[in-house]
Amino acid sequence: MWPFKLFLFVHVTTGAVGLVLFWIPVLGKKGAAAHRTYGKAFSYLMMLTASMAFGMGICTILNPVATHPDLTRPASWIQGIFGWMMLYLAILTVSLVWHGLVTVRNKKQHLLNRRWPNVALNVLVMLAALYCAYRGWLIHEVLMMGIAVVGVASGLTNLYFIYTDAPAKIVYQLEHVKAAVGAGISVYTAFMAFGFVRFMPANALNPKMWSIPLVVGLAIIIYHQARIRLAQRRLAMTGATRA
Repeated sequence: MWPFKLFLFVHVTTGAVGLVLFWIPVLGKKGAAAHRTYGKAFSYLMMLTASMAFGMGICTILNPVATHPDLTRPASWIQGIFGWMMLYLAILTVSLVWHGLVTVRNKKQHLLNRRWPNVALNVLVMLAALYCAYRGWLIHEVLMMGIAVVGVASGLTNLYFIYTDAPAKIVYQLEHVKAAVGAGISVYTAFMAFGFVRFMPANALNPKMWSIPLVVGLAIIIYHQARIRLAQRRLAMTGATRA
């Protein structure tokens, strides 16, 4: 049990800090020093948090009863929710964080986005999502099947961007916002799913609780993408006026 407890301790510690840091780049001035500093700190913390979640998921799959002695559900259910779904969410989080970083880093060299680790990570997310849905189908857990849609959509849209020839500059900003906020949605969703088992067991798998991070996150993405498009439109109009 000691590896699981170690993974859990690091996961909770880094995850709690990351969930707070998430709001600094989201609410702060975009492109400012604080945005870059805290954005990178959030990204690296989320990668570490997701890595610990991956380890917890493996431990749960190997020994579901010992890792979750407080649950009275069947072992197959514990493996599905706290094993396979946790592995999938961990991979999804890493994928979103990484995509958010490289879209900024490679905006002047788009072909670098087509390196095999970037492509493989998005393919892996879709495979993990489909397997999560399959395991959910086996235990009749609709939430596992529903949340798998996010991973498939994320992988497909990321790959579409990667293989688009010479995207416009604004597209890099839009992708960055989508991926960075998407990582926040993933982590907050995981908190609602797994954290509530200990704090509010009755609401752990309540769809209403799961929908909160998704609704808030989508609102943030829509707002910031609209702001970026509006700024681009104003810039274009100013340039046309001067010409």
